[in-house]
Amino acid sequence: MTTPEATGLATVGAATALLDAYRPGSARFFASPTRTLLAHGTQAEVGHDERPLATRVTETLAAASPVGGRGPVVLGAVPFDQGERAALVVPEAAGWGPPLSADPLIALAAPEPTATAWDIRPVPAPEAYGTGVAEAVRRMRAGTLDKVVLARTLELRSAEPPDIPLLLQRLARRDPQGYTFAVPGVRAGSTLIGASPELLVSRAGRHVLANPLAGSAKRSADLAEDVRRATGLLESDKDLHEHAVVVAAVRAALAPFCETLEVPERPTLVCTAAMWHLSTTVTGTLPAQDPASALELACALHPTPAVCGTPTATARHTIADLEPFDRGLYTGMVGWGDADGDGEWVVTIRCAEADADTLRLYAGAGIVAASTPEAEIAETDAKFRTFLHAVAGRS
Repeated sequence: MTTPEATGLATVGAATALLDAYRPGSARFFASPTRTLLAHGTQAEVGHDERPLATRVTETLAAASPVGGRGPVVLGAVPFDQGERAALVVPEAAGWGPPLSADPLIALAAPEPTATAWDIRPVPAPEAYGTGVAEAVRRMRAGTLDKVVLARTLELRSAEPPDIPLLLQRLARRDPQGYTFAVPGVRAGSTLIGASPELLVSRAGRHVLANPLAGSAKRSADLAEDVRRATGLLESDKDLHEHAVVVAAVRAALAPFCETLEVPERPTLVCTAAMWHLSTTVTGTLPAQDPASALELACALHPTPAVCGTPTATARHTIADLEPFDRGLYTGMVGWGDADGDGEWVVTIRCAEADADTLRLYAGAGIVAASTPEAEIAETDAKFRTFLHAVAGRS
């Protein structure tokens, strides 16, 4: 699929107009460093059965009509557990624009949130989360586990429904170079909304791109301290080990699909407004005959050790043991794919699920043998800042 900026659509206001037009319900919004997409309605839903998800999506797209002057696309979210029902549809209509970062109007400040009395309940409580981290470290030192990602939630309740368009504006305008999304969830009336920094995989023709992130540090408002934290992250043995585990898994998952695969030896840094992350950009070339679709690649990668752990089966069992909630769409993937096999799928992090009177925020941390409960509680606290800033104008 040709990128919107290549077709001359990168005009002032083209991307922010799509952002401004989003309303929850049947609308779906997705913005990436390459494009902005706003879709409406449901032409077809991707069914749920025992067949592979990519097979069901291919079948649904083959029977669908063009959308927005282009071939049909599928858009939405896939849960952490690929065996559960996905929230994927072919929309009735869609508007495409350039990336938000290419639109000068994205620099305009987002509206301030209204004063709302939120009742905030952590699940689990920080102390209980710390106990879970300590137990995971104990299992690693016993030799049964190399890494596991443990998550926490914050449940925010108020008398008024969450202002989802305002939250989306604040998320998108604070980190316009990332991946911002708002799509209906699996449960009726729910919305998955977030601003992920992490691309799981994209495909454009034969070109494949993956950008695993693992290893994080909280940013500082003080420039000198911010630089010190970034440098410390690049030199942290614990974080470099955590990152290397994820990159090795991405390489192993993509290699069978690619003619060529390039993986840098050392990570670099990327940042959001709230966090520094270790980052590796993996690029590959698919074969000319029968190349895998973006969604097939995403399903082969998911879940990476960045959201689950390693060995995968043991990490999943540990998550089920130690997390007192169902992840649902959190740490799944969200994005789009077309009938040609192109698409973008990002890791569903820095997100929340919104219901009539509740926002459920999620944050996780990669636990390795060198982890401490105090450090992982602090890391998840820092990751909550992305959404707390959108909700309350604080971080």
